[in-house]
Amino acid sequence: MNVYKFDDERNRREQAEREQSRKTPSGPPALNLPDIIVWLSGILIAIHLVRVLLLPVAWDNLVLTLFAFWPIKYAFFANLSIIDMAASLWAFVTYSLLHGGATHIIFNLLWMAIFGSAVARRFGTGRFLLFSALCSVGGAFAHLATHWGEPVPMIGASAAISGQMAAALRFIFELGGPLGAFRRSDPRAYFVPAQPLAECLKNQQVLVFVAVWFGLNIFFGLMSGPVAGEPASVAWQAHIGGFVAGLALFPFLDPVPRRSA
Repeated sequence: MNVYKFDDERNRREQAEREQSRKTPSGPPALNLPDIIVWLSGILIAIHLVRVLLLPVAWDNLVLTLFAFWPIKYAFFANLSIIDMAASLWAFVTYSLLHGGATHIIFNLLWMAIFGSAVARRFGTGRFLLFSALCSVGGAFAHLATHWGEPVPMIGASAAISGQMAAALRFIFELGGPLGAFRRSDPRAYFVPAQPLAECLKNQQVLVFVAVWFGLNIFFGLMSGPVAGEPASVAWQAHIGGFVAGLALFPFLDPVPRRSA
């Protein structure tokens, strides 16, 4: 009697495991995007299509005036109108919702799908949005510090996505992480404890990625001209500002207890 009972329990466990395996997506995690990444990508695409296809030039210029990041506004802040003062404050975030062309937005969405998805899975929607907004602010400050008083607007989500890259690097190469030793593809891979930053930067994979990423940003910046078919230069200082902000902010928003050194 006890043998039959044991077999019944084992059969129930095996059946439950089979049911769970059918519910778990079998494709690569990068193809199963978190809802917030899908919705945010849709919003960015919708904003761009409205600007390109529906808004008259005069209205689009007004959108850029109110929501792009203009370094010149801060050099003459005391002389601005009330609406321009307000716009110069929310522009620290809203510039990241605008893009200069199809290539610009496509590349940003691809990078966000890769690195932003990992961070969104770990942080959840609220923390992810707050983190991305703060990285946008960090990128804007870096751009302002290096382009003070310039009358040229900055737009694009690259600073926020650079911050997402920095956050992802804190755990994706960790033991049991998505790209680390004994890598896993299940949801637990995105919740491995992160080492302190000093230890993380000893990881050869992290160092190579950071070196290549910084090198490419500086290279494109030194070109000081149009890149990838777009009519504007790359705001590489904002990218670096967002990346540094991401490294600095990660431990304050990370919901997973950190691994000791």
